[in-house]
Amino acid sequence: MHCDDKAPTECQLTDAEICSMVLMSSQTSVSDSEESEEETQVEYKIPIDSLVEMLNTTIKGLEKRDFISKSDIMVFTMSYMLEHLHNGWQVDRAILSEEDRLVVIRFGHDWDPTCMKMDETLYKIAQRIKNFAVIYLVDTTEVPDFNKMYELYDPCTLMFFFRNKHIQIDLGTGNNNKINWAIEDKNEMIDILEVLYRGARKGRGLVISPKDYSTKYRY
Repeated sequence: MHCDDKAPTECQLTDAEICSMVLMSSQTSVSDSEESEEETQVEYKIPIDSLVEMLNTTIKGLEKRDFISKSDIMVFTMSYMLEHLHNGWQVDRAILSEEDRLVVIRFGHDWDPTCMKMDETLYKIAQRIKNFAVIYLVDTTEVPDFNKMYELYDPCTLMFFFRNKHIQIDLGTGNNNKINWAIEDKNEMIDILEVLYRGARKGRGLVISPKDYSTKYRY
């Protein structure tokens, strides 16, 4: 793999180097001028076998891209730091077992550019929303069980559940079932999750987004 023009240097990255960079980066917090270290760092322990499998899958995905920068790998680290669900049973259990918080699931692949942007935002807000929402990532190749049911045909899909009920959101796009683009603004994402949570707590199955995306992401 080659670093792209945005990288400081151009070099070849081996599989071992990618794994090493991810593991080294995961031991440090992601700095953010607006948030403290405590707010941005998410504590999540993953079994070593699952980590190896996850990294192998991600390497295969990254190999499909012609160029990748070191910054891309650092962003992928944020995906790694969020909790992954590895089979249909785990997904069902996550949705069924949460009684008081909104369940946010990102379906897609850690190596996909859109997912990487979305995961970066989710990682940075995870601590700020932990009292009312929990975030999970699901690889749609590893766990294809829900692809047809939820029409997971986009590279990146964000869906919401509360007490075993799918919560829809009217974004003005014509598709109320999901968000299928990357939201890169942290406050924007938090606003959406707060509206979803408040509406779900009141028993609403459909809530109105605080922002209209009709002119930008029309379905």
